[in-house]
Amino acid sequence: MGLLALFIVLSKVTIGSFQHIIPILCGVIGAVFVIRYANKSFSLKQKQKAIHYFGWFVSLTLIGFHVYRMLFDNYNFKTDLPLYLCSVLALLIPVFTYYRKYWMFEILVFWIIGGTLQGVITPDIANGFPSFDYFRYWTVHLGLLSIIFYFIFVFKMKPTLRSVFKSFLALQVYVVLMVGLNYVLDSNYFYLNEKPKSASLLDYFGEWPYYIMVGQLIIIPLFLMIYLPFLLLNKRMKSLSK
Repeated sequence: MGLLALFIVLSKVTIGSFQHIIPILCGVIGAVFVIRYANKSFSLKQKQKAIHYFGWFVSLTLIGFHVYRMLFDNYNFKTDLPLYLCSVLALLIPVFTYYRKYWMFEILVFWIIGGTLQGVITPDIANGFPSFDYFRYWTVHLGLLSIIFYFIFVFKMKPTLRSVFKSFLALQVYVVLMVGLNYVLDSNYFYLNEKPKSASLLDYFGEWPYYIMVGQLIIIPLFLMIYLPFLLLNKRMKSLSK
């Protein structure tokens, strides 16, 4: 009973707690196992089906959570719609896992690693284990990261330098859409009107609107940092092939 109490909380999940670290460890171990097993044992068709089914699992978990809240909770359409970046990605991920288009990968690899990873490091979870919110949060965030790394290590997809700017421009389209929607709904999707209540990287960027401007300025450097390992790997492979 004492051990169980370490995992069950009634408030937000805190950074560095058991409820923060344990899901990450499980997600990393699970992703590494699945990627290695897929590369070793699956045919191409099995690889495609496996990741598509998992994409639907991530998406349906999110949809189920919102349906549950609409039916049994005080759901607020101004604040609770699945329009934050990670939620939008979770809704769209089955499309990507089905069609597996390279232009989709170019956008998603930077959005997921750059955005979703921040959500893993600084979780914003209203209710801890064993709430539906807790499982939804980790399934979406760790699931999206697992999917994009599956495409990198199983399907061998790699972004190019041009992908950095494609992803950045696509993100600006999303920002513009959220600005308009926030105005209509008087909401705060993508935290464009107010920083999240939980700790996040935005806390270091000043108050509104400065954190938005700083965030925009660091997006391309951040995407370039994500691209750097791919660039170094490509250079190494070219040098070895000479």
